[in-house]
Amino acid sequence: MFALRSNKRIPASFTGAVASRVALLGIPPAVTRRLLPIMRTVSKIHEDRRHYSLFLGVRGILNRKGGRRFYAALPPHNVIKMPALSPTMTTGNVGRWQKKVGDQISPGDVLLDIETDKAQMDFECQEDGYLAKILIESGAKDVPVGQPIGVLVEDQGDISKFADFSIDSLDSKATAGTVEEPKPATEPQKETKGTTSESSTSSQESSPKLFSERIFASPLARKIANERGIPLDQITGTGPNDRIIKADIDNYVPPSILAKPHAVTPTPPAVPPPGLEYTDIPLSNIRRVIAARLTESKQTVPHYYLTVEVEMDKVLKLREVLNQDSNGKYKLSVNDFIIKSSALALKDVPEVNSAWHGEFIRQYLNSDISIATATPTGLITPIVTKAETKGLASISNQVKELAGRAREGKLAPYEYQGGSFSISNLGMFGIKSFTAIINPPQSCILAVGGTNKKLIPDESQTTGYRIANTMHVTLSCDHRVVDGAVGAQWLKAWRSYIENPLRLLL
Repeated sequence: MFALRSNKRIPASFTGAVASRVALLGIPPAVTRRLLPIMRTVSKIHEDRRHYSLFLGVRGILNRKGGRRFYAALPPHNVIKMPALSPTMTTGNVGRWQKKVGDQISPGDVLLDIETDKAQMDFECQEDGYLAKILIESGAKDVPVGQPIGVLVEDQGDISKFADFSIDSLDSKATAGTVEEPKPATEPQKETKGTTSESSTSSQESSPKLFSERIFASPLARKIANERGIPLDQITGTGPNDRIIKADIDNYVPPSILAKPHAVTPTPPAVPPPGLEYTDIPLSNIRRVIAARLTESKQTVPHYYLTVEVEMDKVLKLREVLNQDSNGKYKLSVNDFIIKSSALALKDVPEVNSAWHGEFIRQYLNSDISIATATPTGLITPIVTKAETKGLASISNQVKELAGRAREGKLAPYEYQGGSFSISNLGMFGIKSFTAIINPPQSCILAVGGTNKKLIPDESQTTGYRIANTMHVTLSCDHRVVDGAVGAQWLKAWRSYIENPLRLLL
C-alpha cells in the first residue's frame, strides 16, 4: 500500500543513529528492513531535520491506530474499521457485505452497507488489495465506530494466512507490536546516586519529546479544523491509514454532545398489567439519535414561539396557473412557495439565518433550507442549498428528488448535514397549527399548518364579508440568538412574500 520510493543513499552517520534508536525501541530487524523505503523518503524530504522526522515517521507508522502493522507472524495488512459516516454516529449496524473473502478491491468499490444514525449508506474502500477476512458479519447491530470489521491485504497469496484471524488475535498482536512509551524509573532506582538519577530522568524526559505523537491530516482538514477551533487529537481519521480528512472535520461532534445520551441511566421497562398484550420494538440508530437530539434541544435551547395567520388565495391561484403551463416539467406544491419565501426572508433579516456555537454566533451568507422529511426509519432533513438563488421549479424538482432518496436511505451525508434554517410542514395531514423543536445549532424552525377556508370581514363586499383560504405558521426561535422583535420582523418579511407571490418570480 505504501508507494514511497527513493534512491537517495542514506549517510553512514544517519544510518547509525537510526540503528541505535531502533535497537533502543526493541524493533525487530525485519520491521526495520520493511521501513527502509519510508526512511529514505523521510530523509530526502526533511533534509535539515532528517533524524527527528524519521523517528516521528517510524513511531507514527508503528503506533497508528488501525493502520498497517508489521507482525512477524503475519504479512502486511490493513485493518478496516467501522467509519463515522455522520456527525452524531457512535455505532452502526452492518448491512450486507458487497464483497466476499478473496475478492479484489479497488478504490471506490463498495465494501458493505452500513446503517448510520441517519440513513443506510454505502461504505467505499479507498485502497487497493484483497479482502482477506470479514471480522463482523452481516446483520451485526450497534458496532462501535472504530471497531475492526475486516482485513485487507496486498497480495492474493496472503489471504489464506488470515483464515483464523479474529478481533481477539488482532488486539493481542497489536499490544505486542506497539512501541511503548519510555517509562519513568521504578522505585528501587531512586536509591542510586543523585548524578545517575538526574541523567536518567533527563534522558527519560527527552525521549517522549523526540518520539512525540504525530497527527496525520490533510492540509485542507487542518485548515478547516483551525478555522473552526476543532482539536485534531480528538478526531478519529477515516482516510487511508487513519489520516484525518475533510469529511472527518465535517462529521466532528464535541464529546460533551456525544456523552449526553449515555449519561442518562436507562429506565427498566414497566411491568404491564396482567393480560395486557404488547410488542417491544427495538430502537434503530436513527430513532436513538432523534430521541437524544430532540431531548437535548428542549432541555438546553430556550425556545419561544411566534404565530401568524396568512392568506393563501394568491399563492393557490398562481400555483394553478404555473402548473397548467408546466408541460410535465414540474408540479409546484404550496411547500415550494414556502421554501422560496423563507429563503428570501432570511436574506432580508439575516439575524435569523444564524446558529449558536457557544462562544460565538455564526451568521450564514446563504439560505440553506432543511426540509423535515418522514421516512420509514425516522425523521431526516435533506437540504435545499442556496434556495434564494433557485426558481420555484428548480426547488420543487430538487425537493422531490431528495425526499425520494431520503425514504430509500440513499442520501449522502452532505445532503442532510448542516443547513441554516428548517421547515416542518404537517398541513397535508390536516393539522391546523403546531410548534416544532429547533434543530441545533440552527436558531429557528418554521412549523406550517394546513390551508382552511375562513370568513373575513370585508366592507367592500355586499355581504360584508368574504371567504379566504388561510394558513397558520409558527416560528420557533432560540432566544440566545434571535430576539422576539427580530423573529417578528422575519415573519413580517416572510408574510409579504407568501401573500404577494409574484415577488417570488422577480
